[in-house]
Amino acid sequence: MNNQILETKINKQEIKTAIITISSILGVTLVVIFAFWFVPQQNPYVQEVLSFKGDSQRGEAIFNVNCAGCHGFQGVGNVGPRLTNISKHKSEVGIINQVITGKTPPMPKFQPSAEDMADLLSYLRQLS
Repeated sequence: MNNQILETKINKQEIKTAIITISSILGVTLVVIFAFWFVPQQNPYVQEVLSFKGDSQRGEAIFNVNCAGCHGFQGVGNVGPRLTNISKHKSEVGIINQVITGKTPPMPKFQPSAEDMADLLSYLRQLS
């Protein structure tokens, strides 16, 4: 009878140890998965755009040709939303991603060169 009780205690301890080990492994695995899921990956295009200073005059010309039809001249809105004060509502990375992916229809995807995108960002920063 004592051996049975001792075996039961050992089995309970082994089970507790196994549960703790499995829980720890699962916890670490989830942390790693979430880290890769939520940590933004460095996009080489975005990094290149941000490396340029940007010329707002060139940016205005790019905007007028490619964006003003929907967003209105000086970004006051038309079919597309107003872009005045956009830099207060959206990060530069967010703006770049919006332009190149067209995430919200009917926004089309644009693929400007990194320098043109930097010029466009420079122009958008000054819209108020």
